[in-house]
Amino acid sequence: MKEISRFCWFIFLCIFVIFTVTSAEETCDNPYSPLVNCSLLPEEFVICEKLLDVNESTREAIGYGCYKYGGQKHEDVLFTKLRCQALDGIECCGSRTFLRGNVPCIKYSGHYFVTTLLYSILVGFFGVDRFCLGHTGTAVGKLLTIGGAGIWWFVDIILLVTGELQPADESNWNPYY
Repeated sequence: MKEISRFCWFIFLCIFVIFTVTSAEETCDNPYSPLVNCSLLPEEFVICEKLLDVNESTREAIGYGCYKYGGQKHEDVLFTKLRCQALDGIECCGSRTFLRGNVPCIKYSGHYFVTTLLYSILVGFFGVDRFCLGHTGTAVGKLLTIGGAGIWWFVDIILLVTGELQPADESNWNPYY
């Protein structure tokens, strides 16, 4: 009789364990569950990968990544999601790896607008502004013609102010905070 009751308890425990393990994924739909969906965890409890450089077709295939960076207007900036994962030791339901956010595809490479504008105004005759932005070929031409006899110097100041003269690596201007 003892053996039958032990066997019944064993079967009961097996069914209970199987039920709790399989229902762990289902608790995301239960508003009274103590577990939170992994994709809804605060930023302190997840770790996200850096921006992923992809081409346009790869972005369409996987659904995230940056194929172009920067832009002067909000409409020109491409946005992407980041692949994130819940930290070890954090209990949550659902997939522990997920896409999150609406992150702008922007990279900074050390170009400051005010510094470049000052270079352009003060020593733009010698092409220093274009050297700093990485436009080496036109900078040499500007140096040899001494700013195109002043015309090229003046045009570059206007191009900088209107946002048409950008860093050669297509990065954004570093903001001053």
